[in-house]
Amino acid sequence: MHVPSELIPHCPKCGKPMTMNLRCDDAFVQDEGWYAAARRYEDFLHRYKSGRILLLELGVGGNTPGIIKVPFLRMTAQNPSVTYACINLGEASTIQGLETQSILLDADIGSVLSELR
Repeated sequence: MHVPSELIPHCPKCGKPMTMNLRCDDAFVQDEGWYAAARRYEDFLHRYKSGRILLLELGVGGNTPGIIKVPFLRMTAQNPSVTYACINLGEASTIQGLETQSILLDADIGSVLSELR
């Protein structure tokens, strides 16, 4: 499990190794593009809140549950027309009371999506 240093992308300006944009430290980028995407997402949720909705969670772990998992579970709890589906190897879970509205697949996402295709 070693990645050769020449395969790690580096910043073209400062030369430092680049990392994923994760909410794990103070380097998370939340720029205008991020805010525009957040507005589109909120508009989508508002537009379709009264219909049947499938909230599909793919591989969300415990690092930042407040970004996807908690809001999805909250929306499921607030609306009986919502189904929460979680595909995550080793971490497919829901909360008590939402079992009948939840589809949990403790499996590899790639395999599940290939089978669906």
